[in-house]
Amino acid sequence: MTAPGAGTPSREVLLEARGLRVGRPSSRRSPALPLVRGVDLRLRRGEVLGLAGESGAGKTLTALALLGLCPPGLEVAGSVRLLDRELVGLPVRDLARLRGRHIAMVFQDALAAFTPVQRIGDQIGEALRIHQRPRPGRESARRAAAELLDAVGVPEPGRVAGAYPHQLSGGTRQRAMIAMAMANRPDVIVADEPTSALDVTVQAQVLQALVTARRETGAALLLISHDLGVLAGAADRVAVMYGGRIVEYGGTRELFARPRMPYTAGLIGSVPRLDRDTPPTPMPGAPPVAGTPDTGCAFAPRCPLAEPECRTRVPELVGDQERSAGGEGQAGGGEPHLVACRRGEEAVRIGAATLFPPSVPRRAAGVRGVVEPVLRIRGLAKSFPASGGSGRWRRGGREVWALEGVDLEVGRGETLGLVGESGCGKSTTLLEVIALRAPRHGTIEVLGQDTGTLSRAAERRLRGALQIVFQDPMASLDPRMTVGDIVAEPLLVQRAPAERVAARVSEVLRLVGLSPDDAAALPHRYSGGQRQRIAIARALAVEPRLLLLDEPVSALDVSVRAGILDLLRRLKEDPGPSCLFVSHDLAMVRQIADRVAVMYAGRVVETGTVDEVFGRPCHPYTKALLDAVPVPDPAVARSRSSMVLRGDPPSGGDDGRGCRFRPRCPVFESLEPGQRSRCEREFPGAVQAPVDLGRSVVCHFPLT
Repeated sequence: MTAPGAGTPSREVLLEARGLRVGRPSSRRSPALPLVRGVDLRLRRGEVLGLAGESGAGKTLTALALLGLCPPGLEVAGSVRLLDRELVGLPVRDLARLRGRHIAMVFQDALAAFTPVQRIGDQIGEALRIHQRPRPGRESARRAAAELLDAVGVPEPGRVAGAYPHQLSGGTRQRAMIAMAMANRPDVIVADEPTSALDVTVQAQVLQALVTARRETGAALLLISHDLGVLAGAADRVAVMYGGRIVEYGGTRELFARPRMPYTAGLIGSVPRLDRDTPPTPMPGAPPVAGTPDTGCAFAPRCPLAEPECRTRVPELVGDQERSAGGEGQAGGGEPHLVACRRGEEAVRIGAATLFPPSVPRRAAGVRGVVEPVLRIRGLAKSFPASGGSGRWRRGGREVWALEGVDLEVGRGETLGLVGESGCGKSTTLLEVIALRAPRHGTIEVLGQDTGTLSRAAERRLRGALQIVFQDPMASLDPRMTVGDIVAEPLLVQRAPAERVAARVSEVLRLVGLSPDDAAALPHRYSGGQRQRIAIARALAVEPRLLLLDEPVSALDVSVRAGILDLLRRLKEDPGPSCLFVSHDLAMVRQIADRVAVMYAGRVVETGTVDEVFGRPCHPYTKALLDAVPVPDPAVARSRSSMVLRGDPPSGGDDGRGCRFRPRCPVFESLEPGQRSRCEREFPGAVQAPVDLGRSVVCHFPLT
């Protein structure tokens, strides 16, 4: 096997792994369980190596093995050398001296990684006090922690340093963890999925913080992600993992332009494109289960190019003498392009769209005329009581407004995308609709009926026409019920005949890509994507006229997202239901929605067709959201000018005078004092966009 990066003229090699293997040893009760099967990696000073692959590929275990942090019961074999010092087999005490000082890690879940009972500044200061000599005092370490937080772009670093982890947003916690990782100027930083499940704006802030950390410390960065859009804009080289092995490696430009492994082509094609109206290409099947026998190419069961020999012989990671043409500059240029596939050149010639075609092409959006609305929301407002200093609710106290005058309309057969950052009120809007009751402020009409005037019988009839799919499928499925019972439950509530229930369960399971035989199984046996298909089948069982989708793919791998998106596109075909699709993934919304509404701080700030809003955004917030979306094309990702949105969205308890977006608005900063005063005093009303008469924008100074 050729080691990635071997034989390439380079700068100082900081970290090198050869033949790295991780697994559970055999015992009398169970056979050996191989998890990572001979990984070779090499990191040089100042470069970024991306490690990509689906969940279960072995990325996180590889990262943990590099730092000697594998869970108890797993054995690590092979070689890991940090600054020419062997780490495999090193005593725990010696490893502890290296961690944080020469190699640091940014974990995926910052809330679980931080100690909940210590302030952020004290935890960052602890990293300084452990490794620096002479040891700084506590006050000196706290000041240094605030400076580190400021360096990675955390607003109000002094306040954040004095806060506990649970008091901070996810993006601020992740940037605080990056500040801790760079505290001792390590030689290597390992970042394990640092942007997963974050809003696109927060994701951009975190990536910028990682760039700052690398620039300030001169460290090499191992960036692990299942989102190839993130790696396209950040990595110098990319290694793709599947089934515990690296199956393709090369310079970023070359690998994205000419992926030789069908799996890599499928991963790249699975990412929705914001800059292109091309549907994602879903890959069939699921990754191999850990411990699958090593009898051939692990991707062969899912590969359209697989031959009999692929199933009996494990391919080696090899490449020819040709160097990648798309040089990455000083860090990544001249890398060999290696692939573990017998038919790599054929995969390049065919392309992902032919290897993994979508089942339904994107339906062209027509001109929206007068359409019968299935959902109409006018002036919807929602508040919650604010907690007092003791954390208890106080009757008659201050209220926190989650929604403030929301106006929305979904036409028959239409999909409306509702986008915005976490906390802007998207899910609260859906919950107000699904409740089918009178809102405290405003009105909600479903299928022409005012929810505030429904009788009990009318509510029961309307309940079958309105269904919801939640973000977390496992939390929304009863683990004690079989799949068949879960799907049949809404039919039984609607008092459908038994024969109709049995026939409809089999019908919708086939519709979502499952088998009627799956009806007898329990949901825990299925993957996350399959569980979400079960949740969609349950919602479709009663043939609803309006489907509410609350972030249905946010916690899934990109390959699984593409499959769910393909399913939702098929559901849009006549006579499919109307959909209100909530998401922070704007590239996903572009592929499925007809119109889009952008929310900020409980208000809708821009509406219009997808092509209008995405092609020519008028509200500065909409443009910032679009700029933050990663593009899985290195040439595009590194050439476009984008602005990283500062700070976090306002909480519902903030002062509501004036435009709520102005503290983060780049347009506000460029205004004259008199114009700024207007933004500070007066809340903008909805105006017609200056570029399209069919759109509305809530902004005093919309973009033209």
